Amino acid sequence: MQVQTLESWKALQAHAKEVSGQHLRDLFASDPQRGERLRAEGAGWLLDYSKQRVTDQTLQLLLNLAREVGVEQRSAAMLGGEKINVTEGRAVLHTALRAPRDADIQVDGEHVVPEVHAVLDRMTEFARAVRSGEWRGFTGERLRAVVNIGIGGSDLGPVMAYEALEHYSDRDLTLRFVSNVDGTDFAEKVRDLDPATTLVIVSSKTFTTLETMTNARTARAWLLDALGDDRAVARHFVAVSTNADEVQKFGIDTANMFGFWDWVGGRYSLDSAIGLSLMIAVGPEQFREFLGGMHEMDCHFAEAPLEQNLPVLMALTGIWNHNFLGACSLAVLPYSQYLRSFPAYLQQLDMESNGKSVTLSGERLSVDSGPIVWGQAGTNGQHAFYQLIHQGTRLIPCDFIGFARSLNPLGEHHDLLMANVFAQSEALAFGKTPEQVRQDGTPEPLVPHKTFEGNRPSSTLLAQQLTPRSLGALIALYEHKVFVQGAVWGVNSFDQWGVELGKVLAQQIAPELSSDGQLSHDSSTNALIGWYRANRSASDASS
Repeated sequence: MQVQTLESWKALQAHAKEVSGQHLRDLFASDPQRGERLRAEGAGWLLDYSKQRVTDQTLQLLLNLAREVGVEQRSAAMLGGEKINVTEGRAVLHTALRAPRDADIQVDGEHVVPEVHAVLDRMTEFARAVRSGEWRGFTGERLRAVVNIGIGGSDLGPVMAYEALEHYSDRDLTLRFVSNVDGTDFAEKVRDLDPATTLVIVSSKTFTTLETMTNARTARAWLLDALGDDRAVARHFVAVSTNADEVQKFGIDTANMFGFWDWVGGRYSLDSAIGLSLMIAVGPEQFREFLGGMHEMDCHFAEAPLEQNLPVLMALTGIWNHNFLGACSLAVLPYSQYLRSFPAYLQQLDMESNGKSVTLSGERLSVDSGPIVWGQAGTNGQHAFYQLIHQGTRLIPCDFIGFARSLNPLGEHHDLLMANVFAQSEALAFGKTPEQVRQDGTPEPLVPHKTFEGNRPSSTLLAQQLTPRSLGALIALYEHKVFVQGAVWGVNSFDQWGVELGKVLAQQIAPELSSDGQLSHDSSTNALIGWYRANRSASDASS
């Protein structure tokens, strides 16, 4: 059944027409307590959604929709280990990765939590050995740098979390992340590193991912060119994978292979062994705090009533904006330099999860699914794209993220930073009328240019401070928000078939680029390959 056939969806469509003329100015004027009422708290985070264009009736209708599509039942199925990833026949249990040791979570009758903690314990032992200097390189020198090689969830998560928690990291260790198959990425990341003091973590579940293994082989050659002995690989490379045969063929001791499970999707894997580089950087204790924050949000999501449930409220207001107010994107605006990569991380989490056009049953989806997610750290974005958000013709909802206390308290910096959080959401909501502009003494020809329509929806997320625990809770909050939206739209948020076709075609094309054989693609692709062949050869000849 398609979601738009439900009575709750139809009621929301009718309601959207009724309230289309309402402005946030009027909603706040008619309810002096709105800012105190439309908020919720959980796992150390405060969500203020009072600047969303919703009334009490809107919220009730959205909650009716959540109940009619069975969000609570589907959530219980996910958390209980049912195989809700129907296209791949898999359970979806990233929440088990941060469950306490005494939790009872089963897949196909197998208790998975002991396995999870066994891997965490091995990661802990290895991370401590690297951080203490007990684990040394082939020449006996202490390891001073860690290079994580992965792509997608094996890169975006570790990069984002390392940057976010850099304040807590061991500053005697250099962390680098290589993902792009463009050789420049590897060359620049290792340019100033010494192979004798570098540890390489190769993160690939199958150990066959094209980009990752291309970079891994280049890293292996880089190491052996310097150290000249194949035995060095076992001291300088570890693997995050489940393919022991390929790991061993590469030269990595399988004793230094950290596994995970098919019920862990790539974009949900940061809290698995994929987070090994993060654990080495911040230490096992802080990594466990990170997991604790995720678990705290998991518990909030599982136990809080829908009316006070942060992921549910964010998901439903997002659906209201996307499907009923016509917004097609979401700007995520963290006012923390440490969270500068958080929007990029969310792009994969949200758009790979819900960028779908068919339902769970394979029917063509008849409503719009996931939004385009983008953003940048504030205040930088204010001097780049906020103009479009404030006065452009498109409706762009925003998520503002901020903290009460800075990790680097310097003068008035943090007060100014947070003043911008509050000012931007206020300006978006209420704008500035032509009358207000005229009262400033603005010449009449400039009045239209200085008028702000307002009525631009936003939510604000606040926590006391950016810590491993608050970061973990924030990530889990968005994970569950994406899940709820997928449940409402009726899509599978846990597969990603859309990334496969291009990868398959690229592997077909790659050998054609260095040959002169006949091409059998479309005329555009044939012509592009022909141009590349000609110019590639010219470049080779001149070098």
